[in-house]
Amino acid sequence: MPDSAPSKNVASHANVRVEAWTFDVGDAGKTIDSFAEHVIHQVETSWASGVDIVLLPEYLWAALEPLLPGKDADMDDIAKVVWVDLMPRLKQHLSRKGKHAVLGTAPYLDPSTRHLYNRAIIFSDGRLLHQDKLFLTPWEHEFHAGKELYVFEMSGLRVAIIICLDIEVPELSARLRGLNIDLLLVPSATETLYGSERVTRCASARAIELGCAVVVCPLVGKCDSSMVNVNLGKIGLYLPALKAFEAYDRTEDTRLVHQGWHSLRVEVPEAVIHEAHLRRKETNPSQLSVSLTPDEVQIDESARTPPKKAVRKERM
Repeated sequence: MPDSAPSKNVASHANVRVEAWTFDVGDAGKTIDSFAEHVIHQVETSWASGVDIVLLPEYLWAALEPLLPGKDADMDDIAKVVWVDLMPRLKQHLSRKGKHAVLGTAPYLDPSTRHLYNRAIIFSDGRLLHQDKLFLTPWEHEFHAGKELYVFEMSGLRVAIIICLDIEVPELSARLRGLNIDLLLVPSATETLYGSERVTRCASARAIELGCAVVVCPLVGKCDSSMVNVNLGKIGLYLPALKAFEAYDRTEDTRLVHQGWHSLRVEVPEAVIHEAHLRRKETNPSQLSVSLTPDEVQIDESARTPPKKAVRKERM
């Protein structure tokens, strides 16, 4: 049975319910059809239990690679299976008014440029939307970086989908400053403890900087894939450190997960977040305006001089 961890946060009818599920790429079905059915079932089950927004991990669909026919399957082949073969079925089941789901990410092949993108699949209120990953790791050399960051409305919240490494880039947070972002959804795929720590610790920082909730969802398990062979991470919710959130657990995360099906269902307090956006008599970094250009950053001359190399003295 999946390991579901309910949120300790105060429940309220005004809260938006978000459920993040790990996805074990080593136990996701023996065929492409069973893989897709598992994803659909997971989302529909969460929705049926009262969840408004479902979040699944980055590179979820890359785990299809060993299930494709032939030994030379690549990211282009996965892109075709997901966006051409499976998309009609996904739309049929998951295009639902009032419900939202981020189905992790999949390779997407732009038909005009033939460029591959690491693209989040987003079903929101009956619409099919997307967000491309903006910053790429060294081993994502097959992909092109996305150029646009979108902000969506989901269940009364202003939401951005920030994919894995993107959450580690504070310049993105700076671009979102002043937009009253309510929620960041972070699908991730990390293979080491250090990668997981970078994502979760930066997610917590973004919650402080933007005065918003941040939910992180990692890929887990082992898979015979060129992109996602080993995966681990923590599911987490991070809230701003502000008085408005005094009654809430401002940091909730699971243990480090290596495999299996685990979830964290959280209550994102819509009214409290909106109230915090309006408060002006409390230290709140999200309300600050900073627009320093490189020319306005003054560097002390001593910092421009490279340090002298230390001379090693041998013991006599």
